[in-house]
Amino acid sequence: MTASGPWLHCADGRRIFDGSSGLLCVNVGHNSSKVAARVAEQLSRFAFGGAAVVRPRVQMELVERLCRAVGRLDDHVALPTSGTSAVEIAVCLARNIARVRGGERRRHILTSALSYHGNSALTLALAGNHARRPRPEDAFGLGPAFPAPYPPTHEHGRAKRACDASCADEVAVAIDSREAETVAAVLLEPVNGTTGGAFVPPDGYLRRVSELCRERGVLVIHDEVLTGLWRTGTPLASNHWPDSDPDLCILSKGLGAGYASVGAVLVSPEIAPLLRHEDADPLPAMGTMAATPLQAAACLGVLDELESMDVDAFRARGERLGARLRDLTERPSVRDVRGLGHLYGVELAPGLLWPLMEEIQKRGVFFYPFTGTGHPRRSEGFVVAPPLNSTDEELGFMVAALSDAVDALERNQ
Repeated sequence: MTASGPWLHCADGRRIFDGSSGLLCVNVGHNSSKVAARVAEQLSRFAFGGAAVVRPRVQMELVERLCRAVGRLDDHVALPTSGTSAVEIAVCLARNIARVRGGERRRHILTSALSYHGNSALTLALAGNHARRPRPEDAFGLGPAFPAPYPPTHEHGRAKRACDASCADEVAVAIDSREAETVAAVLLEPVNGTTGGAFVPPDGYLRRVSELCRERGVLVIHDEVLTGLWRTGTPLASNHWPDSDPDLCILSKGLGAGYASVGAVLVSPEIAPLLRHEDADPLPAMGTMAATPLQAAACLGVLDELESMDVDAFRARGERLGARLRDLTERPSVRDVRGLGHLYGVELAPGLLWPLMEEIQKRGVFFYPFTGTGHPRRSEGFVVAPPLNSTDEELGFMVAALSDAVDALERNQ
């Protein structure tokens, strides 16, 4: 098999449109010439160099470019090896900062019931993804602390009202029930990823979470592993709402874009100096393969691709994609379509996911199934997240194949 742009070319001559950017990471398409040029240039010099021996010139260029790309110009940056390791580093840094600020008891990291933050023992135990939760005896006593602001996990009892910014009060309740002096940070996805399938928070929710946390001396960490670097139509998903900037921000998928295993933790300049305070614990190690020159070169190629995009045209494509996908909600098989930019969740009526996936793949398109919300209202569906540089024609092919597959499925029911 070979691949180019959004297409996978099979040995039997078929081609498949990659409607989920691999595992929601191949944001600039396959076989990027810009990434290849950066990697080849770096390979001709050297691939690995420990920062204690070789001046990290390429890595420092990446840090500067990355901060500029997401509009956090003065942040301090750590470059670990993956999204999972970036979450763990962010947890360590948040606890360290909280304790230096005078919170010796601050260790709790609070997450939502619809969250996913990585694939290690710690991050799986912290998060609320029901399909990947460890056994109770293996979860270190950890687990989600508050409902996400979406109907599947926050039904408001008998009120049956829609979620709004006041749902952030659940975060305050979770902090106060543990005593604020024991909580280091709240960790959340600004836009839900693959657990619920691209749920978007109510307007004002993220700002209210920030306000409530700062009133209590609690840090805010945004997990933008999946949503960062333009996936939702803005550099960061939090950019959709004013006054929602976190204290720490985690990136990964959109930075490595499938070309390199890399993560990034951005720490705001107001708190980063505390990590060098005499009372701070030693900083967590990044690891042998963290941000090697070769990885950094690949990431610079990804940023080259992203910066070459016509932003207005890109955003318009995302809006057209969303409108066409939402038309599917007129079909009885499709319960809901939600999302932003180039990230959408298509929720289906029960029992239809795998039959529809088969019909879609017959028509030359691949989508990534999301794991659903579990009890009490189980959901199933798939994520539509094509490469950001897909053309209108390519996106039209993808949506037409999906629509035709839904028609075929409903005819055969």
